[in-house]
Amino acid sequence: MTETLPTPDQPLRIGTRGSPLALAQAHETRDRLAGAFGLPGACFEIVVIKVTGDRIQDRPLKEIGGKGLFTREIEASLLAGGIDIAVHSMKDMPTEQPQGLLIDCYLPREDVRDAFVSQRYSRIADLPAGSVVGTSSLRRRAQLLNRRPGLEVVEFRGNVQTRLKKLADGVADCTFLATAGLNRLGMDGVPATPVDPEDMLPAIAQGAIGIERRGDDDRVAEMLAAIHDRPTAQRVEAERAFLRRLDGSCETPIAGLAVLEGDRLHLRGEVLRPDGSQAIAGARSGPVAEGPDMGTDLADELLAKAGDGFFDWHGT
Repeated sequence: MTETLPTPDQPLRIGTRGSPLALAQAHETRDRLAGAFGLPGACFEIVVIKVTGDRIQDRPLKEIGGKGLFTREIEASLLAGGIDIAVHSMKDMPTEQPQGLLIDCYLPREDVRDAFVSQRYSRIADLPAGSVVGTSSLRRRAQLLNRRPGLEVVEFRGNVQTRLKKLADGVADCTFLATAGLNRLGMDGVPATPVDPEDMLPAIAQGAIGIERRGDDDRVAEMLAAIHDRPTAQRVEAERAFLRRLDGSCETPIAGLAVLEGDRLHLRGEVLRPDGSQAIAGARSGPVAEGPDMGTDLADELLAKAGDGFFDWHGT
């Protein structure tokens, strides 16, 4: 496909949010594509697109919409031809893409674990009753209050750097970040301790980068196939099938993780009441090819156990 590769005069335009982490992910995508095809960096253009979720920082996510807050404007540009591909953190992605767009390329998955971050304490168990935890994640809020109901949880919006500054300013005793984000940013100096998934099951697709394209763009499809990581796809597709059946959004505390072991896939999932008063968990194991079906089946089991009104939100 030499004649269709991007050139400095006609670069491949990579759309992304503008946070340092989003830019790091876009640069990783660019570098992998450049390496796969022996192209200089000048053959790619990083296009920063401001999204609603980044523009509005003074209100909880549940007040301004669902997961589309971090993707809507980027996908509109992709559909309009303003960019050629879009790079996303898969944990921010709605389970359905707009008509004409699809995600069939994933980069190798990073560390899936949450990171406990504090200047004073090393782990969740060390927190005294009444400690203030900062997080904007309803999943983390619900998991914490389920395991440690004596903690106080406050809203903590912003990118990694913003949240670390709030922590340093004493707004909270601790917060949580994705270990994957800290690794991708090279932030080894942050006082972070990874949390075992047995103690805090991560967000669906945490640590995974997905690359979205127009469904009819065969040139881009061929390029992305060269950097696609199949094991990541197998894991993420099982997790997202679980999420899709649950109709998950930023307003719903849902956690899940798929792990590969040879030709077997092991999937664990959890749903929680938003106030943390109840958690329902389950698991499935089977052939890798059956991952999405296992995700759907596990979700049906947890929905049946949860009953009506389980996800109703009455907090602030």
